Amino acid sequence: MGETFVQKVFSRKVGKKVIPSEIVVVEPDFVLSHDNAAPISKIFGKFGVEKIKYPERLVIILDHTVPAPTEVEAGNHKLIREFVKEQNIPNFYDVNTGICHQVLSEKGYALPGKIILGSDSHTTTYGAFGAFSAGIGRTEVASIWATGELWMRVPETIRIILKGDLPKGVYAKDVILHIIGEIGADGATYKAVEFTGELADKFSIASRMVFSNMAAEMGAKAGYFHPDDKTIEFIKDIAKADYEILKSDPDAEYEKTLEFDVSNLIPQIAKPHTVDNVSPVNEVEGTKIHQGLIGTCTNGRVEDLEEAAKILKGKKIKEGVRCLVFAASMQEYIKALKKGLIEVFAKAGCIVMNPGCGPCLGAHEGVLAPGETAISTANRNFKGRMGSREAFVYLGSPATVAASVIEGEITDPRKYL
Repeated sequence: MGETFVQKVFSRKVGKKVIPSEIVVVEPDFVLSHDNAAPISKIFGKFGVEKIKYPERLVIILDHTVPAPTEVEAGNHKLIREFVKEQNIPNFYDVNTGICHQVLSEKGYALPGKIILGSDSHTTTYGAFGAFSAGIGRTEVASIWATGELWMRVPETIRIILKGDLPKGVYAKDVILHIIGEIGADGATYKAVEFTGELADKFSIASRMVFSNMAAEMGAKAGYFHPDDKTIEFIKDIAKADYEILKSDPDAEYEKTLEFDVSNLIPQIAKPHTVDNVSPVNEVEGTKIHQGLIGTCTNGRVEDLEEAAKILKGKKIKEGVRCLVFAASMQEYIKALKKGLIEVFAKAGCIVMNPGCGPCLGAHEGVLAPGETAISTANRNFKGRMGSREAFVYLGSPATVAASVIEGEITDPRKYL
């Protein structure tokens, strides 16, 4: 019997063949943290260890509340900067860089065959590059800082075969929302999810990142694509380390295999207050909104911004509606600027913000008031996610959000395409 991608990754780390459900001790290749590096550093300080064992493996990115909106957050950022200097951590990115998952990827840390762990649930994003990447807790991150290793359970793998061609107005975001709606928020708990099939091969790296990012919303420990020429092209000039292309064997054993043919799919919407509460856009059309959010680590790349700009060009957002635009990183922001997308958004009446997480987690820069409704390209719509627990958050593609802010209500984007 052959091995899955996950078995191969862990086998190489451990030095012996592993099986699903086995508990192993691994040394991750890279460890991510962001603004919460401040509390992690405090936990680390209680371990009685003076120096981080492998500082070169740490990647710390300030992104959740940037620039600092309060004295408390400013103090946390100051603490992190001092800790980085004290510990000689080389891979630090300050408030002017972007959202951690995009930055870590575009800076060349997300590489095939690597194990990447991070104190953020959407660390799963790097599976788009053929890495095993998973979110872990702050205490676990602190323990890796101290020891360089962590025990993990080798997850079973669910294979998802993507078939068909994307219909007009349907994007990666619609497909993954549909899958989550079918599988459920706990349908892949502590499993690795392998996205494969003829459609998976066609997706761009940006679109693959949408799938891997949102694998967390079906409970997955990791979500990944097998590396191909698109992967190599993306990383060839930026890779921070050597890497190894690993793929599941043809006779690998999966816990189960699911097939999704998207040929007849229409735009999808996740309704409040769970990501698996999914329906076709026509079932919620006409729902009044107060705010739209285009961007975030899920859909804030140029590919996403271009789709929104196609709809917004030459139009105005509805009076009384706000629309926030957050590129995933400063690098993506500059690309959008050169393409004229920022001007399109500004002329349409959108508020173009600095790259960061701001409203996505309800931290600052556009949180919702009680009774308000938003449609967002982000990855979560829980109560209180974007501000008030009495607000309502819907999720959709960048095209769907763009169409909706024009009309002031949830709208099928296909009418604008």
